[in-house]
Amino acid sequence: MAAESDLPLAALVDVSARVAATSKRGGKVALLAGFMAGLPAGRVRTAVSMLSGILPSPPLGLGPARLRSAWSEAAPPSSRAGPAPPLTLGEVERALEEVAAASGAGSVGRKIGLLRALLERATPDERSFILRLCLGELRQGALDGVVLEAVAVAYGVRPKLVRRAHMLTGDLPHTAAVAAGEGADALSRIGLRVMRPLEPMLASAADTPAEAIARHGTTLFEWKIDGARIQVHKQGRDIRVFTRNLREVGANLPDVVAPVAELPVERVVLDGEAVALRADGRPHAFQTTMGRFGSTREDPALVRAVPLTPFFFDVLHVDGETLVDRPLHERMAILRSVVAEASLLPSIETASAEEAEAFLREARRAGHEGVMAKDPESGWEAGRRGRAWLKIKPVRTLDLVVLGVERGNGRRSGWWSNIHLGARDEEAGGFVMLGKTFKGMTDETLRWQTETFPSLAERVEGHVMYVRPAVVAEIAFNEIQVSRRYPAGMALRFARLKGYRPDKGPEDADTVETVRRMLAAQEGRGPPEPEDGS
Repeated sequence: MAAESDLPLAALVDVSARVAATSKRGGKVALLAGFMAGLPAGRVRTAVSMLSGILPSPPLGLGPARLRSAWSEAAPPSSRAGPAPPLTLGEVERALEEVAAASGAGSVGRKIGLLRALLERATPDERSFILRLCLGELRQGALDGVVLEAVAVAYGVRPKLVRRAHMLTGDLPHTAAVAAGEGADALSRIGLRVMRPLEPMLASAADTPAEAIARHGTTLFEWKIDGARIQVHKQGRDIRVFTRNLREVGANLPDVVAPVAELPVERVVLDGEAVALRADGRPHAFQTTMGRFGSTREDPALVRAVPLTPFFFDVLHVDGETLVDRPLHERMAILRSVVAEASLLPSIETASAEEAEAFLREARRAGHEGVMAKDPESGWEAGRRGRAWLKIKPVRTLDLVVLGVERGNGRRSGWWSNIHLGARDEEAGGFVMLGKTFKGMTDETLRWQTETFPSLAERVEGHVMYVRPAVVAEIAFNEIQVSRRYPAGMALRFARLKGYRPDKGPEDADTVETVRRMLAAQEGRGPPEPEDGS
């Protein structure tokens, strides 16, 4: 029997399967919320972790091949001498922690043995669930946004409060446990902790400055540079630089750390971008900038050859005060009092479309992508692609996930060439194909694709290799057209690869809804209002 404060793993596996079989977001939320509401208090963190596809333990230290080996070598349930008691969440968590803790000589063998022993106690459905959890392949459509909404419903707190707490902690299971055990007051008391990075706030697309002004009224416009997103934390002499996927890279970026060390504050968290500039002040290609982020330690020769310039456009914390709830115009005033003018992006605040268009042309003449248009009254929300921030680029682009790749012909024979492109489906989970392209690829790109994609292969059908959705590509295109060929009912016209984005994960890809808004705006119907569960 499971302990009173525990829960059979089978119950969680069952709800996971039902969530995966449900296509509508509201149905997924209802299933998850109903399940969470009945969880023992001590198992909320573990259950939410597993349902979100997050290991409830440290990394196991086993690669995919060894994980699958343990799974295939586990004795079938039919070989047991007698019926075994059902596995509980607590037992699974403790077993995985034991696997992760094994170290020293022979540790790989011990890890595999421990994992095999766990799997041998599991039913076939439980085995499959545990393996997919360990592999990071638990695809059931329970994305963070869905789970956060379910937490709010299950424990009777406002979705906006749950999102804020998750944003500041970066820990979805912890947020759920606080909501379940302590409620709204405890969630509202959660503040930003310096040296713990937050997911970046994201922007939606707009076609013109006039569109942004129609939405925001007076709007803050700033140059949009083609750099690498950075979040810089300073606590005394300790300065850390995080990428958009929260990797700490400060050891290799002394040219980013140095100006922050001189700031007249003890503790600060800054949001910005770092870019490699040419002697004339124009930006290098994005790939040149990203070359500085590949090393794990300082490379003085590379620093001299490709110096980075940091620009900061937001401040999230200063000397004990969390600022994310303050409106943007107040945060900008604080930012200007803290950061030197040379480290700020050019910006204007205006309600004039003509003035904003002129500012956009100025940014383009300087070699930059376009402009950002921001609502001066907006707060800062990590990981949220709302309409408070809008990116305006004359060359329209989308960040899409590679779903498959085709063998090339003619000059490209022997290479993996034509890539299949998918947008993220927030409603149903997963990704929806919008088209494919072989344009914009250099020989170096083809070589990289041919070396990289086989390691992500899920299956091969004829000349197409379908791959795990892990690689994000920035795709330029002329327009979006209605199409019966693809499941979203849309396709990109004249799509071409602008470049791969190693700084982004599949969770950062643009959504099907974003593409629908762009199509609606293109056809003169205007973008529909976004839904907000707050």
